[in-house]
Order: sequence, then C-alpha cells, then structure tokens
Amino acid sequence: MAVCRSCEDEVDELVSVKTEGRRINVCEDCAERLLEEAEIAEMSESAMQDMMGYKGRR
Repeated sequence: MAVCRSCEDEVDELVSVKTEGRRINVCEDCAERLLEEAEIAEMSESAMQDMMGYKGRR
C-alpha cells in the first residue's frame, strides 16, 4: 500500500502533483485540494497586482 505524503493515509494509488515548484505524490483527494489552493493563491496574487497597478511579467 502506498502512503499519501499529505494526509499520511494508506491508498491504492498516488497522483503526482506539482505544487510550490516541486512534485509530490498524494492521494486523489489531497491532489484536488492542493490544486484548488494553488488556483486560489494565483487569483489572489493577480488581484493584488491589479490593485497595485503592476504591469510586469510574472
């Protein structure tokens, strides 16, 4: 049995997810949660840059 690196539960299959610049193997539930958190963080950073008038590249 494989062990999820996020929740440390034993699962049948792990999914590889790239988050914060590195790849980790997690269960499907944790993968969905991590992807949602990354999307929310990206949107909030974009909103902050728009408020500050940032015109550069990310």
